[in-house]
Amino acid sequence: MTAVDDRPQTRDHAQMATEEFENLASDAAHRSEGLRLEFLGGKAVVKAVPDGLHTAMTMWLVRQCMQQRPQWDLHVGQGLAVEAYRKGRAIPDGTLAPVGHFVRSGEWADPDGVLMVVEVTSFDRDTTQRDRVEKPRAYAESGIPVYLLVDRDTREVTVHSRPEEGAYALRLTVPFGKTVPLPEPVGFELDTQQLLGWVTEEG
Repeated sequence: MTAVDDRPQTRDHAQMATEEFENLASDAAHRSEGLRLEFLGGKAVVKAVPDGLHTAMTMWLVRQCMQQRPQWDLHVGQGLAVEAYRKGRAIPDGTLAPVGHFVRSGEWADPDGVLMVVEVTSFDRDTTQRDRVEKPRAYAESGIPVYLLVDRDTREVTVHSRPEEGAYALRLTVPFGKTVPLPEPVGFELDTQQLLGWVTEEG
């Protein structure tokens, strides 16, 4: 039986060159405050503007990382050059790296040295394709050791790890309220009880 590659094939037929996208994204950011564009699989996509709960979850993760590993920062809004040949452009909700790691980086930093990326889903129609399909592929191809997905739709946290040949070999999913181990190089346990409290209040 022949293996079937079900990953998006749009990179062979990109809408535009990466440099063109960077100019477009920069112009969009200056013209419309809060509008952020990403470039995944050869296509430009709009990253959803975070709502209050999305922001609260992201900042909660920032605090958890600072308490557990004060030598690291969970950067919010740092762009990364991703995918196999660094042709993609992504803006993770959080990027875990040593303190000062991005001091000399531009708008789209190289992912080398990044320990973990975090995405918190938004309630928009592109979430499934973007956060559950395109982002894991892009981050794994970039060699980022851990991808943490906080999924508000399913009320679950999924930890992707061990990037191999453009995909994460391991995936662990737990419901909100449980403790989930974040593998090395992150190396600490994340208690998600607070997330369960928030979504329960939200209904």
